[in-house]
Formats: sequence, structure tokens, C-alpha cells
Amino acid sequence: MLRIVVAKPGLDGHDRGAKVVARALRDAGHEVIYTGLHQTPEQIVETAIQEDADAIGLSVLSGAHMTLFRKLIDLLAERDASDIVVFGGGIIPEEDIPVLQEMGVARIFTPGAATTGEITGWVAEHFSEQSA
Repeated sequence: MLRIVVAKPGLDGHDRGAKVVARALRDAGHEVIYTGLHQTPEQIVETAIQEDADAIGLSVLSGAHMTLFRKLIDLLAERDASDIVVFGGGIIPEEDIPVLQEMGVARIFTPGAATTGEITGWVAEHFSEQSA
């Protein structure tokens, strides 16, 4: 069983998608810690470290995805916690996805492009490959 922090950074108040993903991950057998709305990258990283999380799933609909993901990745590195896998989703332009992946984001899921089954399947596959 994985421990996954699902987080909504910034001022965006739309969390239905994050809650749906959190429930799907929980139903797939993972322990999910949902941080709630309006979290700072610092709060999210602190929660992930305190909870001994394997992954952080970030939901970003505000358009600030480049800044928020970069800050999160940098904070994980500063805290010697770069082993925590970062993935996310939201309203993210296709052309930004390769840049986010270069930054260290493992996977981006966009609305309509991914079902909850694809997300939970990717999590299972990604972590089984890592432990192999």
C-alpha cells in the first residue's frame, strides 16, 4: 500500500477533481491524505514528509502550474525528499507537459484525457517498476 498526499495548492477553490482522484486512489488500496484547499507548496511538502508519503498528487487549475510544481520540486530537494514522486493534473497546456517532466514531475493528467482508472493504473505500474 502506498501513502499518497493529494493537494490543492494556491487560491483555486475547485477541488472536485482532486477529491475524485483521492477517492479512486483510496479505493485502489492506497492510503490517501487529502490536504484540503489553499495549501502552500511548503505546507504540502511538510505534510508529505511528516506522513512519510511515497507520492504527491497535485491538482492545479489556476494557471500557476509551472511556478507551483517548480517550487514543490525545489522544496523536496531542499528537504532531501526528492524520492517522493510528484504527479499532477489540471488545466495544463500540452506544451507545458514536457517542461514539467524535465523539472521532475513524473506524470501529468489532463481533464478528459485520463480516467481515474488510468490514474490508479499508472500509480500501480510506476511504483511496481520502481521496486523492481
